[in-house]
Order: sequence, then structure tokens, then C-alpha cells
Amino acid sequence: MENKGKVLMQKYEFGRLLGQGNFAKVYHAKNIETSQSVAVKVIDKEKVLKVGMVDQTKREISGMSLVKHPNILELYEVMASKSKIYFVMEYAKGGELFKQLSKGKLREDMARKYFQQLISAVDFCHSRGVYHRDLKPENLLLDENGVLKVSDFGLSALAECKHQDGLLHTTCGTPAYVAPEVINRKGYDGAKSDIWSCGVILYVMLAGYLPFNDTNLIAIYRKISKADYKFPNWFSPEVTKLLSRILNPNPKARISIAKIMTNPWFRKGFNSKPVHTKVEKALVPFENDAVFSSETNYNAFEAKKDMAKLTNLNAFDIISLSSGFDLSGLFVENDEKKEVQFTSTHTFSSITSKLEDIAQNLKLKVKKQGGLMKMEGSSGGRKGALAIDAEIFEFTPSFHLVELRKASGDTLEFQKTLKQDVRPALKDIVWAWQGQLHQPT
Repeated sequence: MENKGKVLMQKYEFGRLLGQGNFAKVYHAKNIETSQSVAVKVIDKEKVLKVGMVDQTKREISGMSLVKHPNILELYEVMASKSKIYFVMEYAKGGELFKQLSKGKLREDMARKYFQQLISAVDFCHSRGVYHRDLKPENLLLDENGVLKVSDFGLSALAECKHQDGLLHTTCGTPAYVAPEVINRKGYDGAKSDIWSCGVILYVMLAGYLPFNDTNLIAIYRKISKADYKFPNWFSPEVTKLLSRILNPNPKARISIAKIMTNPWFRKGFNSKPVHTKVEKALVPFENDAVFSSETNYNAFEAKKDMAKLTNLNAFDIISLSSGFDLSGLFVENDEKKEVQFTSTHTFSSITSKLEDIAQNLKLKVKKQGGLMKMEGSSGGRKGALAIDAEIFEFTPSFHLVELRKASGDTLEFQKTLKQDVRPALKDIVWAWQGQLHQPT
């Protein structure tokens, strides 16, 4: 209860502790201005660094930034102080679905309602290239109206995490809910493995216990690999048939979400209206110095008022505009970074023209792919030829975010080229470099 009454960034007043894990605590909090209840996940940065969970933390933000859906817990803001990272999230007053299941099985109509909401959320995640990989009742929350909310994207994988074979290769998840192909470590389809976990959740909701259970972990894995389970006699034939297709140990033969959603049992009472994601009011970026300050002042962040005009940006469009929201800056030294970002109030064509001039001066070949410009060298350095990707994101016709990242070659050479050639040549079009919110004179 050490944080009760504390105010975060002059905006959120902490209340009671809702739960805690090894690296984070979650508190109930209230928006001082609107009185809205929120949940604030407080992550200990030192612990994250010590156990190598930097990528997992970044992945959680990336995953949640891509999925805005009525059945997915919403992440409103990301903040940082010297020692902590704060996720300000939607507050699910009803708590974990797991607590309901600990009292016993659910009625079939109730289990179906939750399963419909779960599949809708997972389908939306997959459409955005996000795979949860740790679906279980403990990560399914309920709001005050009993609406299901998928949470905890700490083990999620983005589509770009796939290997050249198009599969994921990280063994993760909770043993009883994990798919057989994940255990076998031969690479797996993230969508198919999530479907398996959804099937286990449906079984648990209807049975009141796990389909694969044993006191010995190896025995559990054997049962999962063979899909060695039995249906209780109260399962309806329709559910039995659907679950048999979901809990198929062969991922290629496993039913897809699209086919689950056309299943007669699933469709009963299903509201299949399309989801319209809402656009949030913009979060403004904050001064970088406060994030790395040795002072623990929660009110140290000061908004840059000019940025507040960009009301069409949501919280995650703005993350990269400042190190205050760019968590990579919390973990990587500036001279080790393989990408930099800047904002510009110039037009798309002006920016691309300037980048082409730079590439020509550096004798780099240019290839364009929509908003992505590839600049490739021919002479190899100590780690091969330097290649730089420049990606341009348009927020408004007169406001762009540009990311320059090393595609190949030596990082030190990339940093040197940025410092000596690229940054000076861009000074006329740069509104602000990442973490420097003053406008150039």
C-alpha cells in the first residue's frame, strides 16, 4: 500500500493494490480531472534490466498499441520515471475470469458468450499481426458489465518476430494451455497456437477442470502432444464436435478462427457487428530530461503545447516522438542505437527529396516502396555494406515522423554517418529529433 494517495504525473491518484508479480504491481487509480477509474501497472525498471525482460516489455507495448477492441483491455498511456515504467490501462472491475471458474463450471450459454468474445478479440489481434501466446483464464478479465477483456500481452509476438520459415520459435505460455507444436520446439504458427489455447479455455469453462492435467509436468506435455483428453458426459454433441476440431494436435488440420465463427454452436446469439476502433485524443510528448533525471519527481514532465494541436494522433502514434515515450531509450545507450527518429512539418515529397540528395552524396543506391526508402551502399565495411532504411509516417499532410534505421552494416559506421553527414544535411526540414522537443532555429 506504499503508493496509496501518490499522484502520478499530476494526473492519476493511486488507490489500493490490485495485484502483483515478480516485476510489477498493479494499482487501482483515478484520473484526477475526469474521475475515471484506471489500473496502473508499475514496472520496476532495474528488475526488468536484470532479468533481460526488456524485449518482453517493449513487445507488450507494441502488441497493445496495435489492438483497440471492445474485448481487449485498453492501454491508455505509457509513462516513465528514472526507476519505473507505468502502463495506464482500462480498469476491469469484475476481476479475473479465473475467479469465477474456481467456483466451478459455467452454464453452457454463459461459456459460449465468453468464448464468442474471446474469439472475436483473438481474431482482431491476428488481423493486426499480434499473437498473444499466453491465453488462459487468469489473463481474461471482466468489466463491471461482465464483458470479457483479454489482457497481459507480455508474451505476445508480432508478425515481424517470425523466422524465415514464417513460424515463431520461442517456447512460452502456461503449460496446461500451451499447444503441442509449441512444446515440440519445431516452430509454430502463432494463430494456430492461440486457437488451441482458446479451446482449452472453452473446455475449462464448460467442465470446471483442465483437459490436460497431472502432477508431473512431463506427463502433462505427453497428454497435450497426443491430445489425450476425455469429454465429460454433460458436454453437448455440438460442443464436443467443435472442441475436437480445435484441440487437434496437428496444427495444419486444426480449425481456423474463420471456421469457428461460422460454427452453428458458436453463432447462437452471436453479435457479429463489425468493430470500429475509436481514435483517442493525442497524448503530447514530454521532456526527455525528466525521464533520466536522478530526481524522483512524478510531476517533472512538462507538455510541449504546440504538439497538442495534433488531435488526430493516438497514444501510440506519439510514442516515437520523444524518449519520454520511446522505451528503447530507457534501455539502450544513444551510441548503440540502430535507429533514430525525427519529426518534420515539411511535405512528404520534400522529405523524400532531401533523403535522395543525402543518398546521392553518400553514393547510396535508392529503392522506394511506398513510405519506405532503402538506401544501400556498394562498398563493404567491416560488417558488410552499410544500408539505411528511411520510413516516413504521415500523421497529417504537414506533419510526418521519419525513422532512420540501420538495415545492415556496422552500427558504429551508421552512427558516424548519421552524425557527420545525415543530421547536418537534414537540419532544414527537421522539426525535432527524438528526445529534443525544441524547434530548430
